[in-house]
Amino acid sequence: MKALIIGSGGREQALAWKIGLSDMITHIYMAPGNGGSLPKCLNVPIGVTQFESIAQLIKEKEIELVIVGPEVPLVEGIVDFLQADPQLSHLHIVGPTKAGAELEGSKEFAKAFMLRHGIPTAKYRSFTSETLEEGLSYLREEERPPYVLKADGLAAGKGVVIPETLEEAEAEMKEMLGGKFGAAGATVVVESHLSGIECSVFVLTDGRDYMLLPTAKDYKRIGEGDTGLNTGGMGAVSPVPFVDDAFIQKVEERIIRPTIQGLHSEGIDYRGFIFFGLMNVAGDPYVIEYNCRMGDPETEAVMLRIKGDLVGSMLALKEQVLGQMEPLLEFDQVATTVVTVSKGYPEAYEKGYPITGLEGEATHDLQIFHMGTASQEEGVVTSGGRVLAISSMGDTIQEALDKAYHRLQGVHYEGITYRHDIGQDLLKL
Repeated sequence: MKALIIGSGGREQALAWKIGLSDMITHIYMAPGNGGSLPKCLNVPIGVTQFESIAQLIKEKEIELVIVGPEVPLVEGIVDFLQADPQLSHLHIVGPTKAGAELEGSKEFAKAFMLRHGIPTAKYRSFTSETLEEGLSYLREEERPPYVLKADGLAAGKGVVIPETLEEAEAEMKEMLGGKFGAAGATVVVESHLSGIECSVFVLTDGRDYMLLPTAKDYKRIGEGDTGLNTGGMGAVSPVPFVDDAFIQKVEERIIRPTIQGLHSEGIDYRGFIFFGLMNVAGDPYVIEYNCRMGDPETEAVMLRIKGDLVGSMLALKEQVLGQMEPLLEFDQVATTVVTVSKGYPEAYEKGYPITGLEGEATHDLQIFHMGTASQEEGVVTSGGRVLAISSMGDTIQEALDKAYHRLQGVHYEGITYRHDIGQDLLKL
């Protein structure tokens, strides 16, 4: 079977690595892919929103399985586009329709959905430029620091700000509604701040049943000790020590099942991954956000921990027979991911710098997934803000981290930057 993975990041390369281990997969096309190389994989220079070209590639190469990695093509309706083509009725697609992708495409939609279906989340209100004064009054009268302001639309993981003072919150609201995040910030969602520790829970669903994947925790801030600006993610750990059976039972009963039942009751066709960004508040889970795809860099850790063949579960989505599949097993070991970024990220940065030290045989418990790289005649160069994801497994968090950081010592490009404290908070629990 031939597969197509849409995307160019570390998440997509980790998915390609995982499905490439399956005997069912003979060829993997990546559109557009990156500078990394994996067995069975071939890059195709097609952008993630070039729907016509993607459909043509599927037909020409007789592709049967399509996995949509990033959120943008999902929110723009790539699944609906492919499903509307009668020549592609055979296709197995991992990813929700445009209506389902609104869980991530609009934070206002997601919050209203949670309220409709009794899913625990923080109190919120939404404001636009026309209701700016009302929003400022809401901050002054209804909220307390720290304040949580979110751009309603997609902002590459950077649309959430958490000001510590009222003055900063007012200034941020004005900037966001004034165009700081473009169209994504035309509506701003203000949430009450939840105090706790975050984690990520992932499921694969066919719209009726679901399959749990390994849990993870990611690290969003650019600086050590979770300081500085938000990023797309600087590292991850899987599993999360505090996510025990009792906590997962609460997540399934209060969040996962009501979400899938809610989508079904509203006539939304959802067959793909759901990422639940959760806050553990004194042992109770609250939803911070939904994502309509796997997380990045969590995927780079999660894929290492999945035992067995993920492809069979993906193929179960089309006929909605996921409930007949055996649950996915997990390795007992811990997986960690450390992300390297370009100097200046998440603000302005330069790219095109040669990367050295990538040579060497990868093993199951130590992988370098490419996030923002490109292949040129002289070799692999940086091409994005987040560049590499060094993912490793060990018997403990520290052992896995030691392996990743040791491997990182041999990798270099101009301005290489990464956090040295990934997972340290979990070691203190």
